[in-house]
Amino acid sequence: MNNDLIIVTGATGQLGRQIVERLLARVPAGRVGVSVRDPQKAAFPNARRGDFTDPATLKEAFEGAGQVLIVSTNTAGEAALAQHRAAIDAARDAGAGRILYTSHQGAAVDSRFEPMPDHAATEAYLAASGTPWTALRNGFYVSTIAHLLGRAVETGELVAPADGPVSWTAHADLAEAAAVILADGGFDGPTPPLTAPDAVDLEGVAAIVGDLTGRTVRRVVADDQEWVAGLVSHGVPQAQATMLLGMFEASRRGEFAPTGPLLEQLIGRPATPVRAYLETLLR
Repeated sequence: MNNDLIIVTGATGQLGRQIVERLLARVPAGRVGVSVRDPQKAAFPNARRGDFTDPATLKEAFEGAGQVLIVSTNTAGEAALAQHRAAIDAARDAGAGRILYTSHQGAAVDSRFEPMPDHAATEAYLAASGTPWTALRNGFYVSTIAHLLGRAVETGELVAPADGPVSWTAHADLAEAAAVILADGGFDGPTPPLTAPDAVDLEGVAAIVGDLTGRTVRRVVADDQEWVAGLVSHGVPQAQATMLLGMFEASRRGEFAPTGPLLEQLIGRPATPVRAYLETLLR
């Protein structure tokens, strides 16, 4: 790759911050810039103000960039698409030679989990942008397991709707892979799945938790609607509860089960397994 400037968005978030840290270990600091809502909160040099909800700020944030990595937002639906489109348009207009986007292995227009059609639509917009592009098809964040466990260690029951195997993948591994691709290039369009090598369902998670803690943790399958109603009764908005149910519906259709060797090839070591994550979580 040449010495073009690399701009990473969302550098104060969990994934974006780690991508920048690993990128700085691979390329000179002068080649790296970050685009964030509040530059004062960014612990990196060359921080620029760039707000997806204020497209005018993105023109300056992306100025001079050879590559722009757009880290997907935490919103969903039309709000997410509007922000992603604004960032893509700004990167294209700034003359970026390549636009990269943190997509998902399950990106599909017909997915039951709302963020997945958003990723698919963003990839389609990238394909129509006229600029070379790469979609990083990241695996499902292993940190999600912490939320799914809830009080399972205390109660002895992991209660959730029916699910399927998921190739849970660590932020740190995905960040390192992104840094490698930004520094070394390659991959036009969507990458193969960037995942850990094994897919584990919640019954498997419960078994690992039981083994690590020495306590029996039983996987209990909850009725879909009763589970949603329980979330709502505890203050979760109905729309959010329904969206979360979609994650389980998608997983039992096998949408998050595919795995691939590319992540480990890129980072040059084994990917973090679920057991290692849980060992850290349960300390």
